[in-house]
Amino acid sequence: MKLMYKPVWDGVLTALRDIFSEGYRADKVIQKHMKANRKWGSHDRRLFAECVYDVVRWWRRLLHAMETSGEAYPLVVAAWCELHGVEIGKGVEKPSCDWARMRERWNDPGLPRAVRQSLPSWLDTWAYEQLGEKWDQILPALNEEAPVFLRANRLKTTAAKLVSRLAEEKIPASMVGADGVKLDQRANVFLTKAFKEGLFEVQDLNSQKVAVALDPKPGERVIDACAGAGGKSLHIAALMQNKGKLISLDVTEKKLGELRERSNRAGATCIETRLIDSTKVIKRLDDSADRLLLDVPCSGLGVLRRNPDAKWKLTLEEVERLQGLQREILWGYSRLVKKGGRMVYATCSIMPAENERQVERFVGEHADTWKLLSSETLFPESNGPDGFYVSVLERL
Repeated sequence: MKLMYKPVWDGVLTALRDIFSEGYRADKVIQKHMKANRKWGSHDRRLFAECVYDVVRWWRRLLHAMETSGEAYPLVVAAWCELHGVEIGKGVEKPSCDWARMRERWNDPGLPRAVRQSLPSWLDTWAYEQLGEKWDQILPALNEEAPVFLRANRLKTTAAKLVSRLAEEKIPASMVGADGVKLDQRANVFLTKAFKEGLFEVQDLNSQKVAVALDPKPGERVIDACAGAGGKSLHIAALMQNKGKLISLDVTEKKLGELRERSNRAGATCIETRLIDSTKVIKRLDDSADRLLLDVPCSGLGVLRRNPDAKWKLTLEEVERLQGLQREILWGYSRLVKKGGRMVYATCSIMPAENERQVERFVGEHADTWKLLSSETLFPESNGPDGFYVSVLERL
């Protein structure tokens, strides 16, 4: 029987208020609480993170089970504890409830899909319009706890050597692909010596397929136009063997600063970061890239299990705004590629409106200058990788 002590209970309630009432990201909130409660033991830390993520994930179904709505945090956390066999410690005023009725409502086989799988009705409707019965098939995977995948940094090691090195630090793992490693169980790998030495990055297995699809060669000039904090830039640099030039662009200096820190740890010396602070930054790069990666902003619906709070903050208006931004980036940045060069358009969404329809429209309007070589939606798998879209185009 797990036991949730009062400090953890209070921490969970505060975290949920931060996420739902204040709009902060769940992962950032959990990190903040972990730093603020360094005296918590490993049991309390695991229970805190598990409870917060799970309550956020199953928010709508828990509210239904408890016959309440709005910001009923104590009720919902108490329901989660009851469903998971967690005893609530002394000093906590546990809400009273007909727990048998709660379980009956939770397990009701007649629940509408949006309630049963715990997501907003508009999102369920829109996604089903996009994917049809495929949406029913992948929804359970989107509500699981995500497994942990690592990418071995081939500038410093191999996947096989990384597995052995992690075993020395008592973290069992196995190889999955050329550079991929999957942990047998969750662990804080950021505390390992292997991480501090730059031997790996935490990166989903399907996310690793994006840089592989770009197929950058040593000595080429490559641009990552939406680099963010640089997970894919680091992979590209490794595939280039640090030979050539990789220009990583983003509109946020803070993210580029994080990329510079990560590239130093990884030994990725071919990366040059540039802030997009005016249209001149892009114009100067016209017709200059052998390879261009456009990992564009998107709804993130392929990685919901890693960011379960995103589904409660996303709106149809935001999805439509993102689609407009995707078109703007694809149409505007494609000119950076040389004739004969290649471009990858990628998202961490699984929705056709953000993916193949965008690419099909682009190629249709640029049939004399661009050719589509491949287009693939990688759907999330149970106990497997997340959902992504990857397309490869060639400039004629």
